[in-house]
Amino acid sequence: MADFDGLVRPTRKKFAKPPVKVACLPCRASRTRCGGQMPCSNCVNKDRECSYLPSKRGGPRKKKEKSSTSPERHQSQDVPYPAMPSPGFEECMCVDCCQTENQQINIVTPSNGILAGMFSQIDDLSLPGAGLRHLDFQAEVPSIFQGLFNSDGTQSHMQVPPISPSLMGTESYVRTYGSEPEILNAYYDFIHNYFPILPPRASPPCRDRPLNCPVPGSSSSEPTMIYRPRSPLSLALSAILALIPHPSDLDPDSGASILQRRAYAHSFAQLANSTIEAECDLDLSSTDPGQALSAGRPLVGRQRFHPQCPVDYESLLALLVLSTYEYAQRGNLLKMRYRAGQALAIALDKSLHAQTGNDEFSEARRRAWWMTYYCVVQGSIVSTTMPAIVINDPQFTTPYPSFSSDAEGWSILIQSQQVLVSATQFIGDLNKCLASQSGMYHMFERMQQLDAWTNSVIAQVELLPLVPQTSDFGDHNESITAQSIRAISRIKLCSAQIKTHRYRAFSDIPLFIKKHCDLTSANPSTPNTLPKQGIHNVSCPCSSLDTFQRAASTEYMTPSDSSTSSDIHPDPSSYVPQYPQYPFASGFPYSTQQSGKICLQASLLISRIFHSLPTPQPLSDARHQRPLPRTMPSFACCLIQSSYAMFMIYYKARVAKQLSPVQNEKGDDSTGQLIEELRQGLGRIIAAVSNYSIAFEALDGMRDEIEGAYKTAFSMSV
Repeated sequence: MADFDGLVRPTRKKFAKPPVKVACLPCRASRTRCGGQMPCSNCVNKDRECSYLPSKRGGPRKKKEKSSTSPERHQSQDVPYPAMPSPGFEECMCVDCCQTENQQINIVTPSNGILAGMFSQIDDLSLPGAGLRHLDFQAEVPSIFQGLFNSDGTQSHMQVPPISPSLMGTESYVRTYGSEPEILNAYYDFIHNYFPILPPRASPPCRDRPLNCPVPGSSSSEPTMIYRPRSPLSLALSAILALIPHPSDLDPDSGASILQRRAYAHSFAQLANSTIEAECDLDLSSTDPGQALSAGRPLVGRQRFHPQCPVDYESLLALLVLSTYEYAQRGNLLKMRYRAGQALAIALDKSLHAQTGNDEFSEARRRAWWMTYYCVVQGSIVSTTMPAIVINDPQFTTPYPSFSSDAEGWSILIQSQQVLVSATQFIGDLNKCLASQSGMYHMFERMQQLDAWTNSVIAQVELLPLVPQTSDFGDHNESITAQSIRAISRIKLCSAQIKTHRYRAFSDIPLFIKKHCDLTSANPSTPNTLPKQGIHNVSCPCSSLDTFQRAASTEYMTPSDSSTSSDIHPDPSSYVPQYPQYPFASGFPYSTQQSGKICLQASLLISRIFHSLPTPQPLSDARHQRPLPRTMPSFACCLIQSSYAMFMIYYKARVAKQLSPVQNEKGDDSTGQLIEELRQGLGRIIAAVSNYSIAFEALDGMRDEIEGAYKTAFSMSV
């Protein structure tokens, strides 16, 4: 053929036979053309083992996305979601293997590309801290699910750039207050219903009056404050309140407003930390260190922030507020746990864990201790680490606080926290046992015990208390708080159910199995076990798994191994689709059908309860045209758990609908109804996390990841 320079170049001879879609590993390594057989001719000639595993290369590129209300979003163009394969493209559900190598098989699944893309988005929602954006380091915002963990397995949150000086020159409004009583009143309006660290109101509610003057834009490290709170607790609360948009701010979503709120909140948080450090210092430490430890503690010479809370408790309570601030605003799990650990040290030093007697400060002591306990355990839950305390330590004898409208409310909250942290530990221990292929009988027993414990606490939650009729302002405010705390407890119990059952519920999905590569290996010689309906000549190498080899000991033997109970068989009337069972899962005390139904019900209930949580209703001269955000979302990880379960069930339902497109004789479409229910549930989850992200920037990432997977899943009609 003639080239542009006039030279005649030889025509490249095409392959007599096109290259295969999947090459074996030895041929890949040697860059040798593979015949695609098992074993291939190259491996036979060279007397070497021939094996096929998914390729880690290739696949659709993921475009960077900055879908959030953060200032960085306003400085960049919108990036569309990755394009989906056109309908009719037939491919396997195994993303990393078949989609990478473009292997096509005869499965009549018109939109498996969407399912594969969606699964790649939802698979990491179960990781600790999934979706949290990190404001503490300067780095480019990575695309969805990139860089969540470093190569060594340590956490690497989504990051956003620091405050841009170019956007700080615009005046905007920030919610700040001019006195301690006004900050205390705002605490009851915006925080107390979700995070009751103080006793009930000691005075009637008054109008919410944040300082109504624009704050000057400045690139300095410390924003200008008209009033500086005196207490570390009022400083910490001001950090949370500053994140709530000011009623006079006409454009709270603008980059300038968000950056100003971020700057003021962080300045309040830093001042709170420095005040705590100053109040914990001993006067003789700098002049006579030898006598410092034997001297008495310094007295704090200021008025109490709350009339029924001792002054020396305010540093402890401030640390609890800052722990949630580090999680929800800064996205820093390490600092979240560190602040809670500081509070625990102060609480133990004051013997708050073993308080007796009744006086005017009894309720404050009880709430200070049990909210410290709550925050310490919460840090363990969200980071999937061991708790810093023994959750049922017999030395913790302080009575629970009390709600006049709900005598059992605090007990239920603490029990729910204990159940959830136990479920979190169960996941870690289960993964270890699956990896070592030992100790499974003990895990089966723990699963049953944990499920029974969860159900017993759920029964307590559902026994709603009789609310006494009262006109007292304090009791009325506390009745709303008690209802909110009971709802939060129910959310936590549902999350515990998902954690307990999610492995069993979704272990029948090929991609879920593939994540546990220590259990299985690809072996195309094993007969395929996928349903035959709608499938012909399936030859995907990762759809066939080696039989799980049980240990010779009896630790794997369970009663269900030798029984014919219906528990190990799917219920044909269930809405949750079934997939083939793998041998290693047969010992579980629950079938995938049972666990799937539990996860479905729990995830949908979480979405409904989050949607029904009370929103702030302050007394105000201004009419709030925009919704006010709920605050203190230290349990936002439950939103992720719920969305993860719903996406996984949607994945299964979508595949089942494709494999069985014909409705039954009565014309019912139970799978379609399930998909619609999941769509509505995910919509409620997105609405809930969007409400939180009005104030808390770190939750932008959660919203964006759930919403991104949602748009991918429902981008085409079902």
